[in-house]
This record gives sequence, structure tokens and C-alpha cells, in this order.
Amino acid sequence: MFQRLFGRERNANRAITDALYAQIVAAARQTVFYSDWNVPDTPLGRFEMLSLHIYLVQHRLHGEQGVAAEVAQVLIDEFFLDVDHSLRELGIGDVGVPKRMKKLARMFYGRTAAYDGALRENDRVALAAALARNVRPDADRWPQASLLADYVCEASQKLAAQPTESLAAGMVAFPVAGAASRRPA
Repeated sequence: MFQRLFGRERNANRAITDALYAQIVAAARQTVFYSDWNVPDTPLGRFEMLSLHIYLVQHRLHGEQGVAAEVAQVLIDEFFLDVDHSLRELGIGDVGVPKRMKKLARMFYGRTAAYDGALRENDRVALAAALARNVRPDADRWPQASLLADYVCEASQKLAAQPTESLAAGMVAFPVAGAASRRPA
């Protein structure tokens, strides 16, 4: 009996996490990032955008208790499982995956620290610099970093306005990337 009850709860949590993760992935794959803002459409570029969106949800859920805290942890777990799966799909062998996972985890947590500081201080210049350093380390100059920084600030504000109960129920909304720059003046 207990197993049936806990099994249902686990399945319900799984459905919530799957729904949130799918929405996060969809937000990270917005075409404008890759076509207009020159985010590299490569495995590493997609990792950067997915990391950024996972971070935004984690940033929103930071400090929450109960189900929301559990959802935040399961999302991180799902993210790293997805990264592991992607590495294997790219042909990285069982021996190389743990080493790469450690490196990617360090990258993720290093980025979150940089983004956190910039968002906390509401410093779009520092945020744009951190994004440029991480998303386009190959470019001497990346003018679209400021557009991405504006998007991140807008997403952070939009997420902050969403009730915790909605997030804990599997519903998250991100802004449409580039919508502000497309609006007529």
C-alpha cells in the first residue's frame, strides 16, 4: 500500500519535473539566440543556453521550502542526467564521461556565481560581460551579449512574478527572446 502511495507521488513529481524541464529546454532553444544573437549552434552553445535557463529557474526557487525546493533539486539532477546522456550520444565513452561531467559541473556552477552577482547588483554591464565570457569565449567582441543580458533580466523578473505554486505544479513561463527589440518604438 505504501509503495503504491509513494509511487504515485513519485510519478506525479516526475510529471511535474518533466513538464518544467521541457519548458526550460524550449526556452533555451529559441531560434533568435542562435540565428540573430550569434550564440553558437553547437553542443557547447546549447549547453550554455540550457545552463542559463536552468540557472534562472534555480535562482527563482532559491530559498523556497517544501515541494518547490524538491522540484529545484530534481531539475538540477535532470539537467545533469541530460548532459550525461548528450555526452554519450556524442560518442564520449564510459571512461571519459565522468571527467567531462566534472568539468561541465564546474562550468555550470562558476557561471551561476557570476550571473548571481550581476543580477543581485542589477548590473547589466557585468551580466553582459559574464555572458560574453561564457557563451562566446572565442569572440573578441560579442555585441549581442547586451541583448542576452536584457533577456536574462526580463526572464528573472518574469520568473519572480510567477507564483511558487505554479512552478511547483510544473508551469513556468519565459519571455520571448528579442520581443522587446522587435516592438515598434
